[in-house]
Amino acid sequence: MRSRRVAVLGLLASLAIILGYVESLIPIGIGVPGIKIGFANMVIVAVLYFDGAVSALIISVIRVFLIGFMFGNMSSIIYSLAGALFSLFVMWGLKKFDRFSIVGVSAAGGASHNAAQIAVASVLLETTGIFYYLPVLFVFGIISGIIIGITGGIITGRLKGIVRQ
Repeated sequence: MRSRRVAVLGLLASLAIILGYVESLIPIGIGVPGIKIGFANMVIVAVLYFDGAVSALIISVIRVFLIGFMFGNMSSIIYSLAGALFSLFVMWGLKKFDRFSIVGVSAAGGASHNAAQIAVASVLLETTGIFYYLPVLFVFGIISGIIIGITGGIITGRLKGIVRQ
């Protein structure tokens, strides 16, 4: 059973990387830098519910570094890592309360991901003016988090059937 779990998690890490690449090809031009849907995060949300926070953390860190090295730069890795770690921490905490659906947890993850990235940008750019982007990023993060949560819920249901066979 352990080798099957490792194989499934490896495939999910690969899927997250592929989804990150596909997303990098989709331009979203609404005037606010850094807005993305977060396709790769549907894998992270599913793994959080399917296999727990440690596996989600491992896949998330692997995904951030590999996508960053292949399609980004050191800045993109720093911003992505801050967002990924903080949003995973928030999602894990909300999941533990067992009062939020996967969609609610994912929406909070989307918003917290953007908050962490703005905080890091504020420190690196040495300005608080960047916080003006936060309301727009929160709205977009919540909307994309809802979409990711719905999709992550579907993936989670299917993974439970695959691994238990």
